[in-house]
Amino acid sequence: MIAATDLGSGVSMAAASGMALTALGMVLTPGPNMVYLVSRSVSQGPVAGMISLAGTCAGFLVYMTMANLGLALVFVAVPWLYAAMKAAGVLYLAYLAWQALKPGGRSVFDVRALSRDSARKLFRMGLLTNLLNPKTAVMYLALIPQFIDTGRGGTTVQGFSLGAIQIAVSILVNALIVLGAGSISAFLSGRPNWTKWQRRVTGSALGLVAVLLAREVPEKARI
Repeated sequence: MIAATDLGSGVSMAAASGMALTALGMVLTPGPNMVYLVSRSVSQGPVAGMISLAGTCAGFLVYMTMANLGLALVFVAVPWLYAAMKAAGVLYLAYLAWQALKPGGRSVFDVRALSRDSARKLFRMGLLTNLLNPKTAVMYLALIPQFIDTGRGGTTVQGFSLGAIQIAVSILVNALIVLGAGSISAFLSGRPNWTKWQRRVTGSALGLVAVLLAREVPEKARI
């Protein structure tokens, strides 16, 4: 019988919630993906932004497949890498928190106009932007493993399940950003304090998750 706190794939409700919160914090932190999607949405319209988002999602699927097919083997062959990846994930979350909280910085919605691109190029650039995005690499190679409980077995299934949660959160948030990019850009252009508070909330959330996960870094993978 599946416990009430288990989603049926070995992933607990606590791990799923933690993954969703981490994914939300990261997708709200300005990075290559957000900059590209917002730039395209503001300069070429929401349809172009959604096509670019489809390419971004394809990049997530590539990373998720490559990472999860090797996770179980890595944990079995080199158990100490489990703690190392957890530590790397915590450090990266702390870095993102500082980037959001530090004084200064430019709003992601303050973008320049770009030339119009075809649908094929929009999809391809969305894919390449995500594949070359260090945030995506760290997400799958360092952060997602922190929520995998090897004691529950099925680490590969857990990895795909957690990856699906991350992708769902990213699609939902980015789609909302794409659809509202033009209006958000116009709204924030004359309201610098709003941008400042958005960065503070995002940075604080990422910092909190980093502190909570740091407490679990010394734990070894249970094979």
